[in-house]
Amino acid sequence: MLTKRIIPCLDIKDGQTVKGTHFVALRQAGDPVELAQIYSRQGADELVFLDITASHEGRKTFTDLVSRIAASINIPFTVGGGIHEIEDVKRLLEAGADKVSVNSAAIRRPSLIHDIAAHFGSQVCVVAIDAKEANGKWECFLNGGRVNTGKDLFEWASEAAGLGAGEILFTSMDHDGAQNGYANEALARLSESLPIPVIASGGAGKMEHFRDAFRQGKADAVLAASVFHFGEIKIPDLKNYLCAQGINVRT
Repeated sequence: MLTKRIIPCLDIKDGQTVKGTHFVALRQAGDPVELAQIYSRQGADELVFLDITASHEGRKTFTDLVSRIAASINIPFTVGGGIHEIEDVKRLLEAGADKVSVNSAAIRRPSLIHDIAAHFGSQVCVVAIDAKEANGKWECFLNGGRVNTGKDLFEWASEAAGLGAGEILFTSMDHDGAQNGYANEALARLSESLPIPVIASGGAGKMEHFRDAFRQGKADAVLAASVFHFGEIKIPDLKNYLCAQGINVRT
């Protein structure tokens, strides 16, 4: 049985870690380098860094901050935000990222997924999808949840996998920051229909929510932010709990 992964997420705005609810009402959550070091020491399996306004502001990801974080941790590190072309991927990998996460640019130009996989391998390409349920349909959004594409979540995830994505990072915008649990029905549908791992994002409030995302949502990994940033859940405690629940995690 494959080990399930716990992944803290650093949402970065203006060089600082922030966290909001439903993609708005952002508040400061601390220095990203310090947080990254803490999570690495606590036993996080991976770390995700998302420059959440890079695409909206039409700029590149902060490379110097990526370098500083990469130099201070010893776990796999995924970077997203403002990635539009192969040169962006090359720059971030050279700065110390292990994988890149593409979202808005991939929806606008799906061939970007194929290009990344062809140049660097599928394992480098994480396709992030921000989606919201409306009228019985899950629709994908761009630019940090600002633009509704009308594109169906499940169709787009399947297309991304076919183009060479190594993983899907699915964030339910309605669950983001609400701490009421993950979108487990949609997660399970994605996990059962895709040939690649699915990372759950949006909804962690207590340890049971992680358990349910693995059991009910069949997620391969669970990503969370505020419960870790503000000390509500400690990663070693979470892993001990999940282990006691019979979920295979690395302790």
